Amino acid sequence: MANIWRIAVRNLFRYKRRTILTLSLVVIGIMFVTLFIAVTGSFKSMMIGQMTDSMLGHLQVHRKGYLASIDNLPLNLNLKLPAYKKLEKRLSELPEVEAYSPRIKFGGMFSTFVETTNIRLNGVDPDRESRTVPLLRSRVILGGEKPLEKGEIWIPELMSKSMKANIGDSVVIIATNQDGSVNGKQFRVSGVLESITGPGGRDGYLHIEDAMEVLRMEEMEVSELAIRLKNFGALGSFSSKLEGLLTPEISKQGKPIFEVHTWEGLSPFYNIARMIDLMTFFIKLMLIAIVLISIMNVMIMAVYERIREIGTIAAIGTLPGKILAMFVLEGLFMGAAGAVIGSILSGVVIYITNLVKITFDFGRQTGLVLSTAINPTDLLTVCGIVIVVSILASLQPALKAARMDPIQALGHV
Repeated sequence: MANIWRIAVRNLFRYKRRTILTLSLVVIGIMFVTLFIAVTGSFKSMMIGQMTDSMLGHLQVHRKGYLASIDNLPLNLNLKLPAYKKLEKRLSELPEVEAYSPRIKFGGMFSTFVETTNIRLNGVDPDRESRTVPLLRSRVILGGEKPLEKGEIWIPELMSKSMKANIGDSVVIIATNQDGSVNGKQFRVSGVLESITGPGGRDGYLHIEDAMEVLRMEEMEVSELAIRLKNFGALGSFSSKLEGLLTPEISKQGKPIFEVHTWEGLSPFYNIARMIDLMTFFIKLMLIAIVLISIMNVMIMAVYERIREIGTIAAIGTLPGKILAMFVLEGLFMGAAGAVIGSILSGVVIYITNLVKITFDFGRQTGLVLSTAINPTDLLTVCGIVIVVSILASLQPALKAARMDPIQALGHV
């Protein structure tokens, strides 16, 4: 078998120009694929980070059925205090949880004493909210030097412009509570928020105690609980674990109390993330096509150019299986060499890209640095694909060589 390996390597060096050209195609394909994965992966991580760390949290817990009616912000589907206390106790016992924040969400009317419009409001505990979504403060484009205090409100940028509500202005929030009675409270504008959900965003923030006062809550009721994990990569497993812990909690009617949703089920940006994954998949298909065509072409040419040589080694008693192995090994060596060289050069290109510090803008955030990195698993996957496809590409020519009749091969001109 050792002789077959040596012959396979020797044959590759016999046609240096062809081997180098084929290797170059494989290496360039690997470099482009890995660079694409690194750049899109960086953008995807940044986009997800912006959504989860400035608004959503990594996952949220609601009362069963709340999310299906979230457009109406139904107060009758809030988590009552006993249920919230049970949930809080569960979360405090889980080591994966870094922080969590209760929120009261409701719709109301926003008035500047001159004009009135509708607004969506989030009653939050400022300290707990900042630990759960640490980038929330970065969305405050005016004011917001201090944490949100009682009697203050942060309003969306679009509303600030259209209603001419500036920092320090007094405004009134009017809302209808669960019983249908109307109540109002005066606030001072202390911050203007960039809307991460687009120009139509109408979400404002106020202190959770102010929200309870406006809604005339005798005790706290929670619309949702946002959760931040210590390790975002463990989101899927933690979500399943939390669902398992909360499933036994049922209401008096025998129905589940809680439902758990990761950020993926809460944001339309998840579809963009899926599109990025889909593009990456098709780029990998292009790499497969490049490697398959390149190596198959080389191996077919090798078989046609070495017909008499194949006939000679077959005539002296070399078994068809060994002839097959020789050509398959040539494809394997070419794919493996391309994978190793491509991986090394990809690492160099990614390092240079990070060294150059390419910057871009995302929303109002300017000067964000593109931090490219390739997951070792992704790199191993790409290399594995190249090697497997190289073997498959060499099989057809190898089978043709192994099945040749020695007499006809020796008489080939």
